[in-house]
Amino acid sequence: MNSSFHMIDVGEKPPTRRIAIAEGQIRVGPTAFELIRTRSLPKGDVLILAEIAGIQGAKQASQTIPLCHPMGLDHVEITTRLDEAACAVIVTCTAKTFARTGVEMEALAGVNAALLTLWDLTKMIEPDMCMSGIRLLAKSGGKSGLWLNPAGVPDWVRQKVAPKAASQQPLAGIGAAIITLSDRAARGEYADQSGPLAGALLTALGATVTESVVLADDSAALREKILAIGARGDTRLIITSGGTGISSRDCTPETVTALADRVIPGVGELLRQYGAQFTPYSWSSRSLAATLGRMLIVTLPGNPKAVREGIDCLAPQLRHLLNTLDDLKHD
Repeated sequence: MNSSFHMIDVGEKPPTRRIAIAEGQIRVGPTAFELIRTRSLPKGDVLILAEIAGIQGAKQASQTIPLCHPMGLDHVEITTRLDEAACAVIVTCTAKTFARTGVEMEALAGVNAALLTLWDLTKMIEPDMCMSGIRLLAKSGGKSGLWLNPAGVPDWVRQKVAPKAASQQPLAGIGAAIITLSDRAARGEYADQSGPLAGALLTALGATVTESVVLADDSAALREKILAIGARGDTRLIITSGGTGISSRDCTPETVTALADRVIPGVGELLRQYGAQFTPYSWSSRSLAATLGRMLIVTLPGNPKAVREGIDCLAPQLRHLLNTLDDLKHD
């Protein structure tokens, strides 16, 4: 028996930190605007009540939207801002949770509840009002990661959904080399995509890419390349892609471990845990991190998706690791 409607089954998805920010406005006219601004409407301070109503609206989103998942919200915040030129009140709702699905609808429901409350408490003064501009500003979390409204968002929104934004470059001044391990790519059977992606992501973090090379899955060639990069003295970070699985040709972790001064077990554990949010096969990866002199070497799986996830995962850690390697003081 087929069903015309159903809630999406998110039971197999891993829970992640989710944030959504939405906004909307209501034009109330000059007379009502002045009363709202001076908090002297007959029914009292409507801005405070709108904030409370917005929080309630976000909490009750699943009760009013038929196929919306019930959410355990960790945080809801409603803010109001007065636009004197437009005689309007702008409402913003931020919703946060740790869950298997996003909180966009909760943020939008919060905005709508706050705007409707403003309408209800103001209608005795001005019945001709207009709600408009209700939209999602930003969201983050889950497989899709960060999304920002293409029409543009204020800086404070970026800071809320991505406090370590791309404008902050933790790898500024750091030379980084990329080594892709792939027999087929080395033979020219297909173009390497992991290396260029890693280069773009590291550049966005402020690093200078000193070299990007494709090698066959060969331990001796990898060892020789790492030593050559180290001898140049212009590279502090090496990212490898490929050779971290358990096939007969996978040799990256063994090669790096044999060269290393120290292996950092926690980095490999972090990469697998982070990757497991997106695929259960993450646990079969043997990714690791190690030090060689003043260089940090991180081995990632050999596909673009895993490279992106790995660098996203380690971006907040890389500068700390390099500073620690330099014996710099840190909190």
